[in-house]
Amino acid sequence: MASVDNKIKTISELAEISEELRANGKRIVLCHGVFDLLHIGHIRYFNQAKEHGDVLIVTLTPDHYVDKGPDRPAFTEILRAEALASLGETDYVAINEWPTAEETLRAIRPHVYAKGDEFKNIDNDPLGKIGKEADVVREIGAELVFTSDIVYSSSNLINRYLNRNSEELDEYLKMFRKRYRLDDVLDHLERMQDLKVLVIGDTILDEYQITSTLGKSSKDPILALKYQSCELYAGGALAVANHVADFAGEVTLMTMLGEKERHEDFIREKLNAKVETHFFTRPNGPTTLKRRFIDSYSLNKVMEIYVMDDSPLPESVEQEICTGLEEIISGYDLVLTADFGHGLISPAVVDLLVEKAPYLAVNTQANAGNRGFNTIGKYPRMDFFSLAEHELRLETRDQINELRPLLIETGDRLKTKICLVTQGSRGCSLYNPASEFVRIPSFQSNVVDRVGAGDALLSISSMAACMGLHEELVGFLGNIAGSLAVQIMGNDRAIDKQSMRKYITATMK
Repeated sequence: MASVDNKIKTISELAEISEELRANGKRIVLCHGVFDLLHIGHIRYFNQAKEHGDVLIVTLTPDHYVDKGPDRPAFTEILRAEALASLGETDYVAINEWPTAEETLRAIRPHVYAKGDEFKNIDNDPLGKIGKEADVVREIGAELVFTSDIVYSSSNLINRYLNRNSEELDEYLKMFRKRYRLDDVLDHLERMQDLKVLVIGDTILDEYQITSTLGKSSKDPILALKYQSCELYAGGALAVANHVADFAGEVTLMTMLGEKERHEDFIREKLNAKVETHFFTRPNGPTTLKRRFIDSYSLNKVMEIYVMDDSPLPESVEQEICTGLEEIISGYDLVLTADFGHGLISPAVVDLLVEKAPYLAVNTQANAGNRGFNTIGKYPRMDFFSLAEHELRLETRDQINELRPLLIETGDRLKTKICLVTQGSRGCSLYNPASEFVRIPSFQSNVVDRVGAGDALLSISSMAACMGLHEELVGFLGNIAGSLAVQIMGNDRAIDKQSMRKYITATMK
């Protein structure tokens, strides 16, 4: 038997090995998966797979493509590869280079591709992944076989025996699983494609200056940083539109760019191709850009600089925005307002949104650029709002008292149907005047960057609220979107339906 180290190869090495094996008349079988927690179901699967050939190759999904939920994978790709290579059934093991097995199949060209019995009904695969792999199997002239045995779930075993959730979250998920069926929750995600969504709000470009910290300057009382690299991300309303785009049927974005330092080519490149755009122009001003200086070791933000013009818009531009908005607003199911307080949403625009929007969802962000003057009370009515706790406390001018009465008072005063407040590591709270107050604990996540998490939560929870879902489902889906977002640096990519489905499935098993 080959040693563990000799079994583990790269995909390119396996391509050469498989070519030589075929030349020697050997029949090659390929298995592919995450294999996060190796269990008896996997061993039986490999035993049955190898019966279809002479050599068994197993490839596994790399860590950065595993999107099965919080803190997954439980074991790194190196440990998972070593575990697989230690089995007598496996002849070769490799860490895949792609999120799926399609290119792997083309590289290795096995005679047989073996999948577990749970994947047998290809038509029931909502993501279409097995269907695409089956197409490649036909393309390379291989055979697709399905093993038949007891089906075990690594996610279920990890949730039961390797759980790192808080006791509060465990109790909540037990209750949630009794109230809701997994298929029903996933179906709500699919039904979002029936929505037509208009996103209106401020464009923000997030520039990350990645630095190493040198320490205090020897001459001045300042922190000295050494430049390493720079990244630019599409944030603000651009990020909201991108989050919505993978779920809703139609998405339109109304936003404002600067006449100077416009960055329009970059913005169009970063926007999902599905998003229809209406760009207005701020005369003589730049597109709002927030330049953040990041310590590369800790990823902590050291300082930020705002590049913006926050003066009132000329009357002619304000009128142009109102005219454009009034022409199209009635054609949407949901108007999602991402109000960062940087000038686009003027009092006249607020009046129009409140009067004309079929379903109005709002976030008013309190940030250093608007100095706390941009609060939710500027909207006399809305159907849904999502705020951070400090934004609600700014609106109510109350830093001390319990959150619940503040949320109830604000929701009633603004005539909302559902209102949501995020509370960081404590999760979120929701209030529906027609039913009840709900609190949902935070889901565990590997936090990379909190910037943009609120935008992701706003995007998904607004659509769920517009669909008339119970406030608990609105908060649950929003929490998951936020948990996925904090694992992403800046707004490097948007939340997508496939990641949401996998996270929900892993959480509810």
